[in-house]
Amino acid sequence: MGFADFLTDAGVSMLESWVTTRSYISGYGPSQADVASFKALRGPPKVEKYPHAWRWYKHVASYQSEFSSLPGDPSKAYTTYGPEKSEATLNPKDTPKIADAEEEEDDDLFGSDDESEDEEAKKKREENLAAYKKKKEGKAKPAAKSIVTMDVKPWDDETDMKQLEENMRSIEIDGLTWGASKLVPLAFGIKKLQVNLVVEDEKVSIDDLQQQIEGDEDHVQSTDVAAMQKL
Repeated sequence: MGFADFLTDAGVSMLESWVTTRSYISGYGPSQADVASFKALRGPPKVEKYPHAWRWYKHVASYQSEFSSLPGDPSKAYTTYGPEKSEATLNPKDTPKIADAEEEEDDDLFGSDDESEDEEAKKKREENLAAYKKKKEGKAKPAAKSIVTMDVKPWDDETDMKQLEENMRSIEIDGLTWGASKLVPLAFGIKKLQVNLVVEDEKVSIDDLQQQIEGDEDHVQSTDVAAMQKL
């Protein structure tokens, strides 16, 4: 389906829903998907009505000078991104019927509830149904993840930033995925490295990761978490 017209409340509401659990329109870093969506808006969404869309808009705006160099296909329209189908309930009063239909479908997996069935068959069907529902409830939930924007500051303007980044990305931890990065000017010709990363909350300690990065004492002066959001 993709995004609807961003000039309508429905379209911006769809964007709000999409970026509630995402920092970018597609993937773990800024891309042409964000550029196309950003340009389709007349300006920043109203923060009081669309706080997540407003946050996304302001974040993407910080990359405006790099729009042309971001990865992706710049010819694709913003309507090609977003949800594959509408998540809205078109007729809320029909929701209970859908739930009832799902229950009936589960029952049908193990035979009908015909009054003529004997007690043994009925007992067996109920046992199978209970086992099926228990199996559904026992499915593992997806691991909780966070997307983090981290600032890595060098000692001075003579620090080899390429080597600094190579050393940082050589750190491998189960549950850690490195994302896009960029150099951001600080002062006196010094630039910091700003990098995005995704971590599984139960596997990766941000404090421990910062200590590992700062272990590169020849290049790294300090690290800071600039932003952090649950996925």
